[in-house]
Amino acid sequence: MSMTKQQLKNSMKLLRKTCLGKSGVEEDKIQGIMKGIFIEEKEVMCYIACVYQMSQIVKNNKLNYDASLKQVDLMYPNEMKESAKRSIEICKDVATKYEDLCESSYWTSKCIYESDPKNFLFP
Repeated sequence: MSMTKQQLKNSMKLLRKTCLGKSGVEEDKIQGIMKGIFIEEKEVMCYIACVYQMSQIVKNNKLNYDASLKQVDLMYPNEMKESAKRSIEICKDVATKYEDLCESSYWTSKCIYESDPKNFLFP
């Protein structure tokens, strides 16, 4: 069962709150992510990694392509699934360039935003 866009946004608020605490990032540094403003700092990178971990798309400390697609199927509204999966497909190899989960999460997220800004959702 998919969520509506509003339900998805509501569940993202919880992720945001949890990961703000875990990563220690200042909220104003992550405010712009939805608009494509990615501040290249370790705390921001680890905040994004936390969101991905909490979304269950990290396996063995690496972003997992299949798990990402599965989460889109579970969480995203029907009208957003195709574009989200297309962005994941376009960006699936970005993570392989980085050993560090925070860095691979950050650059993957930035790629996903750039591939389809109007459908990008992030807490």
